[in-house]
Amino acid sequence: MKNELNEATIAEIEKNLLARKKLLENDLKELTRLDHHESDNTSAKFPEYGNKPDENAQEIVDYSTNVATEKVLEKSLEDVKSALERIKKGTYGTCKYCGKPIPEKRLIARPTASSCVACKTELQENE
Repeated sequence: MKNELNEATIAEIEKNLLARKKLLENDLKELTRLDHHESDNTSAKFPEYGNKPDENAQEIVDYSTNVATEKVLEKSLEDVKSALERIKKGTYGTCKYCGKPIPEKRLIARPTASSCVACKTELQENE
C-alpha cells in the first residue's frame, strides 16, 4: 500500500532524525569509554571519586545509572537508524506488520514508529 506522506514531511522528519542521531551519538560518546572487551567496543565509564566508603558507594550508584542510560541511548539510536534506513529504502511510514500506512500524526509525534497504533496495541496486549 502506498505511503500517504508527502516528500516535504518525510524530508523534515529525516532532518529531525539526523539531528537526533547526532545528539544521541554525542551523548553516548560522553557516557562511554573505549573497551576492546565489549562487542561494540564501548562500555559505560566508571566514575572515580576517591577511596572513602561513601565515595565508593556513590561510584557504584552512578555507574549503575550510566549503564542503564547507555542502554536507553543505544536503543534510541538503533530506532533512529532504523527509521533513517526505512526512509532511504522508501518504506518509511508503512506498518511493518499489516503493510498499511502509518498516520502522519503518529509519525510526527513518534518519528521512529515502525507500526501503526492498531498493530502496536495488539502486540502489547499479547505480551
